[in-house]
Amino acid sequence: MTELHPIPRRGFLAGLRASFLTGLVVVLPIGLTIYFVWAVIGWIDGWILPLIPASYQPNALIAWMLGPDYEFPVRGVGVLVFLFGTILVGWMAKGLIGRSVIRSGEDMVNRMPVVRSVYGAIKQVAETFFDKKEKSFDKVVLVEFPGAGSWALGFVSTRPKGELAERLAALGPDMSAVFVGLTPFTSGMLLFVPTKDLIIMDMGVDDAAKLIVSGGLVYPQPKDQD
Repeated sequence: MTELHPIPRRGFLAGLRASFLTGLVVVLPIGLTIYFVWAVIGWIDGWILPLIPASYQPNALIAWMLGPDYEFPVRGVGVLVFLFGTILVGWMAKGLIGRSVIRSGEDMVNRMPVVRSVYGAIKQVAETFFDKKEKSFDKVVLVEFPGAGSWALGFVSTRPKGELAERLAALGPDMSAVFVGLTPFTSGMLLFVPTKDLIIMDMGVDDAAKLIVSGGLVYPQPKDQD
């Protein structure tokens, strides 16, 4: 007759450890997200609030409405001012007067040797990422990089233009500009690769960025599991 051995039970400390790890998986993303948002709001407030007169500062208004004994930190006022100011500037820039003012300011900046280079580069990047008329990073591809047999995730950017397009056309095949981001996405490199050698992915740009930033730990879920 075969003797049945009792199934060993996990100890109390092992159960606590498992519960702690499970809770950490739940709490850590929420906590880091809240911390990041709170830090960004504080950074924007620290940049915007010094531009507001002292009598209109949040603490001064609270002391005026509730009395000097009520003191507690208020965050987010700078963010609201920044959003309202940005919307106002954008609305004014669409008008004739706003375009004239911006054109005059750019003409003045273009007369400054170093400043015009910095301003031009920042403006071009901003227009590429935020202008709805331009599509940036609309496709995710696999590109053979850094050598044969090794593949990396890349983002197809704008088509080559100007002299670069002419030089690449002389090489033969149709070329595409591909940006390859490096983990943790603090840098990257621009490659010009024959279009026929690219493998188009169904993965979204956001999912690919998460995969690169996480170093391959966060994979996108299949669409049928959404």
